[in-house]
Amino acid sequence: MTVSPEYQVLVNDEEQYSLWSADRPAPDGWHQVGVRGSKEQCLHHIEQVWTDMRPRSLRLAMATTG
Repeated sequence: MTVSPEYQVLVNDEEQYSLWSADRPAPDGWHQVGVRGSKEQCLHHIEQVWTDMRPRSLRLAMATTG
């Protein structure tokens, strides 16, 4: 029986998301969001929450310049 790898969802300070192997620590600058599971489950979560692909700093700059 093969065990499917488990993944986790990470986010950085620019609110960009990434899929990461659950058995590895998050790299510097990235933080766990608490979602773990199959690759498909994690990708589904990212698809639901990451609706604006622009980095956070760009979104904020655009909001203040109108």
